[in-house]
Amino acid sequence: MRYELGQLDSLEAESVQVMREVAAEFERPVLLFSGGKDSLVLLRLAEKAFWPCRIPFPVLHVDTGHNFPEVLEFRDRRTAELGAELVVASVQATIDSGRVGEPPASNPSRNRLQTITLLDAIAEHRFDAVFGGARRDEEKARAKERVYSFRDEFGQWDPKDQRPELWSLYNGRHHPGEHIRVFPLSNWTEMDVWQYIAKESLDIPSIYLSHRRSVFRREGMLLSTGPYLTPRPEEEVFEATVRYRTVGDMTCTGAVESVADSLDEIIAEVAAARVGERGVTRADDTFSETAMEDRKREGYF
Repeated sequence: MRYELGQLDSLEAESVQVMREVAAEFERPVLLFSGGKDSLVLLRLAEKAFWPCRIPFPVLHVDTGHNFPEVLEFRDRRTAELGAELVVASVQATIDSGRVGEPPASNPSRNRLQTITLLDAIAEHRFDAVFGGARRDEEKARAKERVYSFRDEFGQWDPKDQRPELWSLYNGRHHPGEHIRVFPLSNWTEMDVWQYIAKESLDIPSIYLSHRRSVFRREGMLLSTGPYLTPRPEEEVFEATVRYRTVGDMTCTGAVESVADSLDEIIAEVAAARVGERGVTRADDTFSETAMEDRKREGYF
C-alpha cells in the first residue's frame, strides 16, 4: 500500500535527518532549549531521531534569571522525563564575574546579555555544533541563515560567509574553536510548529494558553508584573486574559490578549494573525530595523 507523506511528515523527516547527520559528523553537539514551542519541538525530534536510545547530546538553557516560572518548571520536568542531560548557563553568573554589566533599572532586560553567556558555555564545554530552533519565517535576519550556519572562533556570524546547501548537502567543516549553529526547523513555519505540537500531543508551558494575568502596557506591548520589572507611575496595572506567542525574558516579552485555551484555538488564532510572533511581543527585536541581525553577528541565537 502506497503511503503519501504529508507536510508535517516531510518536515519531520528532513529535521530528523539533519539531527542524525550532526550526531554522526560532530564530536560535541548540544541542543539549545528555552522551554518555548520551537525548542520543545526540537526536543521531540531529537527523541524520535535516536529512539530507543537516549538523546546523545546535552540540552543547554541560557537562563537570564528573569524567566517565567512556568517555563522553568516545564524545562526541568520535560528534560527529566527524557533522561536528558541539562546544562544551565547563567546570565547572573556572567554578571557576577564582571564579564557584562547589569542593565539599567529603566530597561532591565537581560535578553541582550545572553550572547556572552552562550559563547562562554560553548567555549567551556567545547561544543562544536549547536542546535537552535530558529525558523526562516520568524524575522528577516533569520531568513538569511543556512541549516548549517558557520560561526568563527569568536562565535560571530557573517551572512556573506555562509556555505551553499545545494541538494540539502551540508558542509560542517570547521577548525578548533569554531562551531556550526544548526537549524533543523529552518523550513518550518509557526503554523507548522503548532500543528506538529497538536499532532504529537506535546505538553506545552501553561503561558502559551489563555489565562488571567496582571499586566501593564508599555510601547504597545502588554508586559507582566513581577519582581523584575516595575511599572512606571503613568503605566496602569490591570487584569487581562492573555497568552504568550513566544517565550523569553519576562522584562521584554509581551503577551497578547487572547481567549485561546486549547491547541485547536491557538492554531485558528495563528491562521488569522497577520503579524509574526516577534513583531509585537519582543521589545529587543524592535530596538532598530537591524536589531536581530546585529545581535546575531555578535553570536546571538
